[in-house]
Amino acid sequence: MSGRTLIAGIGNVFLGDDGFGVETLRALSAHPLPPGVEAVDFGVRGVHLAYQLLDGYDTAVLVDATARGGAPGTLYLIEVGVDDVHAAPGGCALDGHDMSPATVLALLDTLCAGTGTEAPRRVLVLGCEPACVVEGIGLSRPVADAVPEAVRALLDLLGQEEPYAPERDDPNRRELRSTP
Repeated sequence: MSGRTLIAGIGNVFLGDDGFGVETLRALSAHPLPPGVEAVDFGVRGVHLAYQLLDGYDTAVLVDATARGGAPGTLYLIEVGVDDVHAAPGGCALDGHDMSPATVLALLDTLCAGTGTEAPRRVLVLGCEPACVVEGIGLSRPVADAVPEAVRALLDLLGQEEPYAPERDDPNRRELRSTP
């Protein structure tokens, strides 16, 4: 990745595996990041994230629990397209403490139109399939086991343009699906 990059941890630590993004950013904080890269734990502050994205980033990587039907702990790398960020007809309902990446990006689209600023050129979601999203603190075992691999994926993304792919012979490898 080139230019200014924001890595944003998203999630509610009081809802089990929804805290994946927050926990991944905590683990990422143990690693030095290249110049021009900011890693911020936004937690449930989706509106704050939308405003932060107006600050001239070339790339944004949103790290969040992402239910797509895979096995718990499965990592997904999703490239968000321009058509994915526009608000649905009628706009989006905003709840400052319950904003998915899609809602944040829809709000960002509205903010950009109102301020004349531009959204990041490239938006990626590094998601993890949750096992359990109910009241309680702590990640399930498969999601907790995916955190170190997610950190490795983020570090790899910062060093190359190609999407991250785990080593095939790595016995601890998690499936990482890259979707357009």
